[in-house]
Amino acid sequence: MPLLEGTDGVNKMSKSLGNYIGITEAPNEIFGKIMSVSDELMWRYIELLSSASLSSIGEWKAQVAAGANPRNIKVRFAQEIITRFHNAAAAEQALNDFESRFRQGGIPDEIATVVLDGVSGGVPIAQVLKQAGLTASTSDAMRMIEQGGVKLDGDKVSDKALVLQAGCDVVLQVGKRKYARIVIS
Repeated sequence: MPLLEGTDGVNKMSKSLGNYIGITEAPNEIFGKIMSVSDELMWRYIELLSSASLSSIGEWKAQVAAGANPRNIKVRFAQEIITRFHNAAAAEQALNDFESRFRQGGIPDEIATVVLDGVSGGVPIAQVLKQAGLTASTSDAMRMIEQGGVKLDGDKVSDKALVLQAGCDVVLQVGKRKYARIVIS
């Protein structure tokens, strides 16, 4: 059995390298990761992981070579994988959420809500990002803010010293796929 390349297309798929698609991850995460792999790598994943016949895969390759959008094949593959490890309804919801986010610029229908209780004087945004699980550390949060990868209610955050006050109810976004509703009480 050949080793499966990670989402980077270079190294073997590995959680420690951060280039993996976890079968226990949320359907939206699986969908987003599959959609982000290169078109060339997509064919390798399909050949090794799809239940489609080799003749069907050959037909899809011919369609793409003739000008069809490879995105449609990725969507089909992502839905197959999510259905296998979750269910068909989750696969359909992941597709709807993906299209909402990337075509209409919206946020997913279902996002985690993180409640921070007993806050007096506010919480620095970097700490909120870490506590919400949107970044691995506060320094990672600072880096994401510097790079323009953090949005608060759809607006880019540029102030690393921003403090969220008690009583706020906001949606934070890190990168393209990580969202959380933050309620500070």
